[in-house]
Amino acid sequence: MSSPGTPNPAAADDGDALHFCSTCAFSDACMSQGYDKTALADLHVLVDHVGPFRAGEHIFRAGDAFDSIAAVRGGMVKTYLNDSQGNEQVLGFSLPGEVIGLNAIHGARYPCNAVALDTVYLCRFSFPRMSLLATRMPGLQAKLFSLLSAEIGKVALMAANHRTEERMAAFLLDLSERYARRGFSPLRFNLSMSRVEIANYLRMAPETASRVLRRLSDDGVIAVNQREMQVLQPDRLAALAAASDVPGAAG
Repeated sequence: MSSPGTPNPAAADDGDALHFCSTCAFSDACMSQGYDKTALADLHVLVDHVGPFRAGEHIFRAGDAFDSIAAVRGGMVKTYLNDSQGNEQVLGFSLPGEVIGLNAIHGARYPCNAVALDTVYLCRFSFPRMSLLATRMPGLQAKLFSLLSAEIGKVALMAANHRTEERMAAFLLDLSERYARRGFSPLRFNLSMSRVEIANYLRMAPETASRVLRRLSDDGVIAVNQREMQVLQPDRLAALAAASDVPGAAG
């Protein structure tokens, strides 16, 4: 069980007697079907609150046996692979309310690594039991399909061949929109990942990523103070991102 004093501001509450955590990845599916905790006692039994994971601690590693998926309750999680030369390739960054581990369903083993970027708390779901429950809950089943679809589509940003400024704008806009969907500020948020990790994810050199961020800052589109990001001109950021016409990515 997680401690009540979760230090990360981007952390879910535990809801109340009827409602699930505010950022729960499955809460919208449950509420849209008219379910609450009393009707979903089976689902809540499936959930283990785990953590904290400190920055740098692994949640799972590539090759580990798959038996559960996890929704981030607080903090940020990075997923990545190591190539044949041992170089890290960042796959994505997961925020509170987002799910990690879905890409392990097919092979029954996690195909990548997941590591905490700051203090992370998770809700861990037994996937075999959740799959069984989903057969009698259309809303939950549809949510799982939606999450799987998003997992498949997330590679678009990495695969796209667009200018570096457009890719960076799409990445920042995607973060902004994802924070907004979870009730956090879309205009001011922390970048828990390093500039090197952002560059790796966007497939550009670290100095290029720093130069693009500096250019966006000089143009008054954003303001950056260490790891705090402030979006000053969301319309301009959206216009730049629209040129790339690709989504961002959760891990």
